Amino acid sequence: MKKWKAATLSLAAVSFLAACGNTDSGSSESSGELVISTFAISEDVIKSDIFEPFQEAEGIKITYEVGNSSERFTKLENNPNSTIDVIELSQANAATGVADGLFEPLDETKVPNLALLVDGAKDAVDTSGAPYTMNSIGIIYNEEAAGMTIDEWSDLWDPSLAGKISIPDITTTFGPAMLHVASDYKGIDIASDNGEAGFEALTELKPNITKTYTKSSDLANLFQAGEIVAAVVGDFAFPIISEANPDVQYIVPESGTYANFNTLNVVASSENKEAAYDFINWKLSEELQTTTAGSLNEAPTNADVELDEEVAANKTYGDVAQRAKAIDFTFVNEQMEQWISQWNQVLNQ
Repeated sequence: MKKWKAATLSLAAVSFLAACGNTDSGSSESSGELVISTFAISEDVIKSDIFEPFQEAEGIKITYEVGNSSERFTKLENNPNSTIDVIELSQANAATGVADGLFEPLDETKVPNLALLVDGAKDAVDTSGAPYTMNSIGIIYNEEAAGMTIDEWSDLWDPSLAGKISIPDITTTFGPAMLHVASDYKGIDIASDNGEAGFEALTELKPNITKTYTKSSDLANLFQAGEIVAAVVGDFAFPIISEANPDVQYIVPESGTYANFNTLNVVASSENKEAAYDFINWKLSEELQTTTAGSLNEAPTNADVELDEEVAANKTYGDVAQRAKAIDFTFVNEQMEQWISQWNQVLNQ
């Protein structure tokens, strides 16, 4: 059974204990090392804000590998002898891993903070793992240049926007979300017809689309050159675009949006599952997510997190988070080959 050495804990470790609660579940001790696969961003912040408090409180050494989601997931898929205990992935990769049985089914009794997730994040747990941060799509536009107010998805189909908008390509993070939006425009549940109504809507939208993009950073130049007046984009891209184009604004329609989550999963072959569960619970805690919202610009998935206006700006947080619907990436991944073919026929010819 784990024993906590309170006399040696730093203030950060004490905060960790308060945030996670008593995570002792009566299991046997781990090997004393936890191997984590994570994103290659702000490693110094990840170590100081996330890893070090956990290590000190648990008495467990963390080693880690970094890289983008697809690279690390492919590496895990091809290595049945991997020593990774916890892996952080984009939702699409995570859903593939869950479907293929690469991960331990999450035991909610060992991750009590799962109960504190916002509703959209709860919907993603079974198919994708434990969501620890989220982003979503909205509409960025220049009202003066558009000559109209845009406040709903349906406005994108307005004939006055002919040749003036850009949407994400199907192969991008939010390409599947765009197809969901198009299906909603037709009033059809995308799962009921595998996206056929969505492609009908995109055919109708095509006259308004001047370009589909693969990198959201390209939108800044398109706005600057006057090639577009509106675009569908992830909220994380707004600061970059608005810095170059201060006349644009970002809106999330009241009818809702679609979320993308980064998730955590316990690798099925892990020999440190109890420590892995404790780490996931720490990542979902109110205290840590409040910290990383500022230090790593991560929108929280814990519903108890309260952010001030400055930190909350342009994040999937608060009312927006409550309106954000989860995408079933198990379903999406099954359709993707066919969707890419249809997308190219409809929009890239």
